[in-house]
Amino acid sequence: MNHAVSPALDQAIHHPTRLTMMAFLAGCAEAEFAAVREYCHVSDASVSRIATALEEVGYVQVRKGAVGRRPRTWLSLTSAGRTALKRHLAALQAIVDAAQAAGAEASDHDS
Repeated sequence: MNHAVSPALDQAIHHPTRLTMMAFLAGCAEAEFAAVREYCHVSDASVSRIATALEEVGYVQVRKGAVGRRPRTWLSLTSAGRTALKRHLAALQAIVDAAQAAGAEASDHDS
């Protein structure tokens, strides 16, 4: 197995739930906390923890406010977050492409 050049996966967003959150946020200008929680199928605590971690690396912006008297939190991707997501997805695709090419080559050798 040859792993001469391994694409750079972004460890800040590699975990499936972080990647899901980033992908969801990429589809909108910003999303209310509850919408992110429901889409990702995780607890409030998980959304909060992940949002904080992604905010610390500059990928997510957290905005707090209120609707009427109810406090609300909105999440959005920063431009750095959008760039990081695109690079991460490209790295994943490179892994898939390399694996498929290696599989095809191994299949040709077996024939």
